[in-house]
Amino acid sequence: MDGKRLPVVAIVGRPNVGKSTLFNRVVGKKIAIVDPTPGVTRDRREGEARVGDLKFLAVDTPGFEDETGESLEARMQEQTAKALAGADLALMVIDARAGVTPLDEAFARWIRPMKKPVLLLVNKCEGNKGREGVAEAYKLGFGEPVAISAEHGEGIGELYDGLRAHLEGAGSTYDDEDAGFEGDIESEPGLGDKPLRLAIVGRPNVGKSTLMNALLGEERSLTGPEAGITRDAIAVDWEWPDKNGEIKKVRLVDTAGLRRKARIAEKIEKLAGADSQRAIRLAQVVVLVLDATVMLEHQDLSIAALAAEEGRALIIAVNKWDLIDDPVAAIGKLRDRIETSLPQVKGLRFFRISAQHGEGLDELMAGAFEAFDHWDTRISTSRLNRWLEHALEANPPPAPHGRRLKFRYMAQLKTRPPNFALFISRADEVPDSYLRYLANGIRDTFGLQGTPIRFSLRAGKNPYAPDDDKRR
Repeated sequence: MDGKRLPVVAIVGRPNVGKSTLFNRVVGKKIAIVDPTPGVTRDRREGEARVGDLKFLAVDTPGFEDETGESLEARMQEQTAKALAGADLALMVIDARAGVTPLDEAFARWIRPMKKPVLLLVNKCEGNKGREGVAEAYKLGFGEPVAISAEHGEGIGELYDGLRAHLEGAGSTYDDEDAGFEGDIESEPGLGDKPLRLAIVGRPNVGKSTLMNALLGEERSLTGPEAGITRDAIAVDWEWPDKNGEIKKVRLVDTAGLRRKARIAEKIEKLAGADSQRAIRLAQVVVLVLDATVMLEHQDLSIAALAAEEGRALIIAVNKWDLIDDPVAAIGKLRDRIETSLPQVKGLRFFRISAQHGEGLDELMAGAFEAFDHWDTRISTSRLNRWLEHALEANPPPAPHGRRLKFRYMAQLKTRPPNFALFISRADEVPDSYLRYLANGIRDTFGLQGTPIRFSLRAGKNPYAPDDDKRR
């Protein structure tokens, strides 16, 4: 790129006209939840989009409901207004099959005073359907409408022409770089110029969206007393200044609350849960948010275990700490519960915060970058084997069936998370308890507290040692 910012295109309109389907189409990934139920999208969602040789930042928005006051629908409408305020172009989408509805007309009246360029899209025009809807769309007063089918990819050429007319000269020609969320986890050591991918997860209504808004310093995600407001995993690029004044790039991802499967009844909540799990898999560091007043319930532990199973770096944010009357007792209870219930990430760090009041956030972010550094650690083979020798002397391996296991060699295969190859006689007989002993020893010795540790057990001799003929 030549350094110009990407043009911003907001996809707007009433509920259930296909805005999220169009968003997925232009960003080239199915990352926004799509369902026939109106009002699925509740937050703004951004993604790098490409149509032909045009590159821009697409923003998916909640459906317009023409509401006022403090209702959820009114707060969703505020999110659309914020998206339009920062946009260079609005793609207003209507449903060809329904024609121009009173809510479409209300939206047109609402958006017109903003003086934003509007490209009117008539969706669901696959085949010869929707001709009457296209003709009717002229009365909205936004010029010639573009007939498309976001689901089937029809009319993209005409969409390209409309976009180009508005965006030409705005720096939208793209190169071959893909800066999406699904970047290669196994990249070069360190972050370099890439952002830290940080997913905020937890049960519903523990303050995840409030935490994201507090970090960003703006109402980026909808919040409120209603549980389960967030449905899509919302990614936002952000810069955090550390205590030394260094600016660090972060891609924050706010996720839907994860419930136990037995409690997930509606289809949309299932889709939201799957989206959150995908966010965990694609993150580098996962922040598990707890409610300090009811912390570490069974579902909290399940979410932490999921992050550990996926091999992500994990830290805990204990939110609403300002409501705790006896901090000392609460810390002791939390520490005991973590140590006994999450042995696979022994030494897991937790941070006491109040997202509502902005307390403890710098310490949390510093902990997130430290967790990444541990997750990205590579230990030299010589250091590993010196440590292994001492570990075996301190606690000799077991002797299944009366024959002691022989640990011959150890080497690190990869980072993110640290994965170690152990060459052992009778590898299939090594008990899990002894592997936990070794994993905890590695964490304590090399400062990898709270980091998932992986072992690949291999039978045989040290592959780097000379054979008998060579020794002769």
